[in-house]
Amino acid sequence: MTIERLHVGRRMSEAVIHNGTLYLAGQVAEDPSQDVAAQTRQVLAAIDRLLAEAGSDKTRILQAQIFLADMADFAAMNAVWDAWVPEGHTPARATVEAKLATPAYKVEIKVVAAK
Repeated sequence: MTIERLHVGRRMSEAVIHNGTLYLAGQVAEDPSQDVAAQTRQVLAAIDRLLAEAGSDKTRILQAQIFLADMADFAAMNAVWDAWVPEGHTPARATVEAKLATPAYKVEIKVVAAK
């Protein structure tokens, strides 16, 4: 049983692959000065990049966990999500309000995907 790790840091890896399942770390915006829609687009682009690097794509996402700093941003985040997620390939998903690592972050998304 092998475990492959991508972008290994001192505290965490950006992705871990085990038994054909890909676990991504929570992704946040590179530019947190943007509004929630722009941050969501940045986060989804980061997820796309990591999935591709690991040999997967968004049609293979099994589960998504979305953390919003303010549930008032739910509709704006969903508008971006709905345009991104492929029809017929929607994962199991949960969205919760949470205090994120820094107040500038409005959204963080974590996914599990099949390789």
